Amino acid sequence: MLILCHNISFMDKKQFLKKSSRRRFIRNSVVGATSVSILPTVLSNCSDKTNPDTDPVPLPKDDFIPEGDFGFFEGVASFDPTQNKVVLWSRYTPAANESSNPEVILEVATDLDFKNLTTSEPVVVDANSDNTVSVDVSSLISNTKYYYRFSSEKTKAISIVGETKTLPSVGEVSEVKIAVVSCANYELGYFNVYGALAESEADFVVHLGDYIYENSVVEYGNSELAASMGREHEPPREIISLDDYRSRYRQYRGDEQLQKAHQLKPFICVWDDHEFANDAYKDGAGNHQADEGSYSTRKMNAIQAWYEYLPARVTDNTKIYRSFDMAGIVHLMMLDTRIVGRDKQLNYNDYMVDSELDKEAFLSDWQDPDRSLLGKEQLSWLTAQISSNNSKWQVIGSQVLMGKYHFPEEILSLLRKFSGGSRIDKQLAEQFGQQLNELISIKNRIEQGDPDITPAERARVENVLPFNLDYWDGYPIERAKIFEAASGKKLIDFAGASHNAWHTILSDDKGKKVGAEFATTSITSSGLEKTIGDNPVTISVFEQTNIKLIDDLLYSKIAKRGYILATFSDAKAEAEWKFAGSITTKDASTISDYTAIEE
Repeated sequence: MLILCHNISFMDKKQFLKKSSRRRFIRNSVVGATSVSILPTVLSNCSDKTNPDTDPVPLPKDDFIPEGDFGFFEGVASFDPTQNKVVLWSRYTPAANESSNPEVILEVATDLDFKNLTTSEPVVVDANSDNTVSVDVSSLISNTKYYYRFSSEKTKAISIVGETKTLPSVGEVSEVKIAVVSCANYELGYFNVYGALAESEADFVVHLGDYIYENSVVEYGNSELAASMGREHEPPREIISLDDYRSRYRQYRGDEQLQKAHQLKPFICVWDDHEFANDAYKDGAGNHQADEGSYSTRKMNAIQAWYEYLPARVTDNTKIYRSFDMAGIVHLMMLDTRIVGRDKQLNYNDYMVDSELDKEAFLSDWQDPDRSLLGKEQLSWLTAQISSNNSKWQVIGSQVLMGKYHFPEEILSLLRKFSGGSRIDKQLAEQFGQQLNELISIKNRIEQGDPDITPAERARVENVLPFNLDYWDGYPIERAKIFEAASGKKLIDFAGASHNAWHTILSDDKGKKVGAEFATTSITSSGLEKTIGDNPVTISVFEQTNIKLIDDLLYSKIAKRGYILATFSDAKAEAEWKFAGSITTKDASTISDYTAIEE
């Protein structure tokens, strides 16, 4: 999908539109076109902030009378802000009797009444890109709020008015506020978190992936709950074709709270696995089977649809890693830890012999220096970015957890029995609780210097292995190279994917602190409570046990949905974990549960 650059000075609006050449905008499509779906909905002409007196009222062309449902049903959005650019987006559903590639007008202004226009530009809507429009508007002023809207001269349809903001230059602000989100499964609840961050103090939104889920109806959820909320996936099957992915994006973008977030905040996005298929990597995915066709074709379908709905300013559509500088305070580096370079994840089940872990074989593969999460090119780019940039904070946007989340081996052995998302039964729960209590007792005795600790007891808490090999824990050699590049820097990692909230010290192999991880929980997707059960006492005990047994972990919350509001200044990086009260009823209010400060 093309991102378009243009720079226009505004004269008289009508005079400009008469004189302007109707330029056709080229689109950089990854795969071929498909037919366009017409959504059965009603036209919304403006937001509550629109001034009807100044809205464009185009003259009818050739007495054209539009037929059917038409308009900007998926709202508006802005992406990848810089100091002088921002990508503006919408999708236009043509009237049934309109041409297949109609034109719409993009207007950008510094005021809500659109009296101080900076841009008024005709844009061709291309059916080959699912009728989406993305325009990279340039020559903007740094640290400035802009208003924008799209309209059709032919049908008189008008989009809601969007707000966006350019990044600040050095010296323009003393702090930067970023909202961090991840993992929104439409079927599992209302997008209250999007509604909350729309009204938040955040200047920008960092989305770490799993923007959509590829699964069939209720594959990861509760059929009765999804049906009661009217949030069953469309199409109901697992999505594979380009049209499937497009339909799923349209469904998500029809959500009113997600639309509001995009309307009011600029987004910086990367994909994770569910934009493709669960547990994806460069050559395959856990949720892609041989009878589902070519994985390579499916991957390109997913990439095409992603760019149509979440445009990023890149030169190669397969490479989404890129950086943003914010006022000399934050240097944000967005990664692709999923598709471009990831070798297939290790799996403990592949090392089981007679129900026991072949630890020697596992450790040999785990420590293989040739295994990669980023790929050589992206790793080289990232280490160079970190080492050469002089911003106060080096901030990584990483889909998966970067910290060390190492559990005692016996706990991992027990947790492996819960594979497939099964909950703990009563007998297993009792065993689980007993072992946790024993391990905490041993850890307390070690910390208190108890001379009677036996070697066997010490081994129970000190023999640890990574909890999830899909995360950076599964690629420790490459992680060490990043930590080495960050030596002497102030490093913060944003992470998603786990559906749980974590504040963790980032430490090297010698135990030296190199930074901190602010990991957000999900927007709707279930956390570890899906495995251990939803009893509040059990959850609280497990959270406290995590902090006790995982050396670098400072905070754990496993059963709440929400986002992080991170505030950066020269003096400190502060992260506030905000949680929705519920996702089964519409309520965008949140509560603050924990605040981390790194200096």
